[in-house]
Amino acid sequence: MSALFSPLALRNLTLENRVVVSPMCQYSSVDGSANDWHVVNVGHFALSGPGLAFFEATHVSPEGRITDRDLGLYSDENETGMERVVRFLRSWTRVSVGVQLAHAGRKGSTLPPWEGGGAASGERSYSIVAPSAIPYEEGWHVPSALDDEGMQKVRNDFAEAAKRAQRLGIDVVELHFAHGYLAHQFLSPLSNLRSDRYGGSLENRMRFPLELFDCVRALWPEEKPLGVRISATDWVEGGWDVDSSVAFSSALKVRGCDFVDVSSGGLSPKQHIDATPGYQVPFSARIKRETGARTIAIGKITDPRQAEQIVANGDADMVALARGFLRWPRWTWDAADELGGEPFVPNQYLRGRTTH
Repeated sequence: MSALFSPLALRNLTLENRVVVSPMCQYSSVDGSANDWHVVNVGHFALSGPGLAFFEATHVSPEGRITDRDLGLYSDENETGMERVVRFLRSWTRVSVGVQLAHAGRKGSTLPPWEGGGAASGERSYSIVAPSAIPYEEGWHVPSALDDEGMQKVRNDFAEAAKRAQRLGIDVVELHFAHGYLAHQFLSPLSNLRSDRYGGSLENRMRFPLELFDCVRALWPEEKPLGVRISATDWVEGGWDVDSSVAFSSALKVRGCDFVDVSSGGLSPKQHIDATPGYQVPFSARIKRETGARTIAIGKITDPRQAEQIVANGDADMVALARGFLRWPRWTWDAADELGGEPFVPNQYLRGRTTH
């Protein structure tokens, strides 16, 4: 049997296979609410039969969005918009549905990539927060350093978004602690210059992200998986590194984290990454080996046999694709043909699956 197409149990949830549709920002929401685009976007990935498909980064507050076009789960209207997408997935696919809850921190109030990125201005601009009042780079907005009241609001926002996800019947929640967004900003000594109990030592820098995890785990149903995406390294000297990621993953596992989704980078424009195929897999393998945590490998993994080998070797428990699915939404079918698997195929598409 193919390792990639073997089932995986996460608490009371069993994934049909180890293929994951990674969260991918679409910058196409209106006031944080999903629309026709999201039905089609998540829907056509799910129709190819991956084990788990994530909504894009879904923000817990308006000020926590990367751009004013980002998906959110902070209002009744947001919840209604997402419910429509979930209803489609439940009606027409067998995929397990995940939501990645996020807060952009100092990387908020920007423009979508096709509008040039960088700091938004005028009515599209909004106030942002971070552990310290340090902009991402020159020309970006300067965030306000979070005080106790602001940190409590962030905790509450994550908790409320998780409650909405539960009402929607979401199967899996992933907390976005990677790519230079708020939780990652607390973790890295490059962006966290605080002198209180949330800054300085590794233990102190991990404190707030762990508190966010605890807030969600306390109310997220015991039978449902909760995971975290991390950046294993900042790719900058003196920044967050793999040793720190091992320590953080160990602390998460003790608290009931069901998987660590291992990415990297995103915190500093000074990063230097040689992004060869599978370049982040060694990070996943080390975290899995040294902590016993289940992991997701991601990063230029597009070849089915490469994905198979990652799981078969024990370097990760799941493999997530982003650009691979954007280019070919039926990637799972091709992988199954090559490796020997039986993904879900809707009746309407059976003629396209046969080779005769």
